[in-house]
Amino acid sequence: MSEAFGFREFGGPQVQVFFDRPDPVPNPAEVLVRVTVASVNPLDFKLRSGIAPQFYGEQPFPHVLGAEATGVVLAVGAEVEGIAVGDTVFGCTLTGAGTFARTTVLDGANTARKPEGLRDDWAATIPVAVTSALNAVDQLGLPGGATVLVNGVGGGVGLVTAQVARDRGLNVIGTGGTAKRTLAEAVGVTFVDYTDGDAVRQVRDLAPDGVDGVVDLVGGASLRAVAPLAREVGKVVSVTDPTVSELGGEMVRRRVDRSDLERAAALMVQGRLDPYVVKTYPFSQAAEALALVEHGHALGKVVIDMA
Repeated sequence: MSEAFGFREFGGPQVQVFFDRPDPVPNPAEVLVRVTVASVNPLDFKLRSGIAPQFYGEQPFPHVLGAEATGVVLAVGAEVEGIAVGDTVFGCTLTGAGTFARTTVLDGANTARKPEGLRDDWAATIPVAVTSALNAVDQLGLPGGATVLVNGVGGGVGLVTAQVARDRGLNVIGTGGTAKRTLAEAVGVTFVDYTDGDAVRQVRDLAPDGVDGVVDLVGGASLRAVAPLAREVGKVVSVTDPTVSELGGEMVRRRVDRSDLERAAALMVQGRLDPYVVKTYPFSQAAEALALVEHGHALGKVVIDMA
C-alpha cells in the first residue's frame, strides 16, 4: 500500500482526500515508479471537476490527481524499451493512474530517462506543460523575426511558450495581469497588462498590422477578443478551448512521446529553457499546491516534492 491524494467523487476542492492504495501493477506498456516530484497543472482540477470522466475509464473512486511526474523506476513492462529498473525518469500517465502518489505507473512511450544535470522538479514539468508549449510553437511554424502573441503569458505554459518562441527568433507579445509582468519581461516578453485597460487596443498599438500568430492559454471571451489580431485566420492555436475552430484556428495537436520529452529536456540542460518552478510544496500540502493553481495565483510552475 502507498499514500495518494485524489478525490472521492467529481466536484470541487471539498471532494479531495488522502488515501492508501495498492501499488499499481504496470501493464506491458507501462513503468512503475516511486514518485520523487509531481507537477501541478490546471488539467488536474478540471479532471476533478468531471470535465472528462472517460479519462478514468471503469476505475472506481477515489481517483488520484496529477498527470506528470519524475520518479525512480521500480518495474518495467515487457514492451517498454530503453528504460531499466533504477533509472530516474520523467513522464505522464494516460490511464488515470495519477501522479500525486508515492508510487504510480507512467506510459512507457511517454516516459524518458532524465539526463544528467536536469533537476527532478524541472523534469516533472515537461510532459504536460513544456510539451504543450513546444507543440504550440511547432504548430504555428512561424519564421524568425515574426511576432507571436501569447494570450495568458504569466503561467507555467505561457512562460515556456515565450521562451521557446524567443529561442527561435520570434518577437513575443504577452497578455496577463499585473502580477505576471516581472516574470514575463524577464524572458523577453513585451508585456500587455489587461488590468490597465483594453488589451486588444494595447496590442494594436504595438503591432498596428496585427501579429503573425496567436497562442491562446486562456480560452473563452479572451480568446475571441485576441483571435482577430492574427493576420492569418489559421494562425491561432489554443491549448484550452476547442471552440477556437469556430474562429478558424485549431487546438494544439499534442505530442508527448519520448522524442519530444528528450527535446525539451535538452533545452533545459543547455540553459535555453527555464520552467520557472516558483513554488514547491511537500506532499502533505498537496491541497494547497492545487489551490494555488486553481485560483489562478501561480506565477510559473508549482510542484509537489514527495521527499
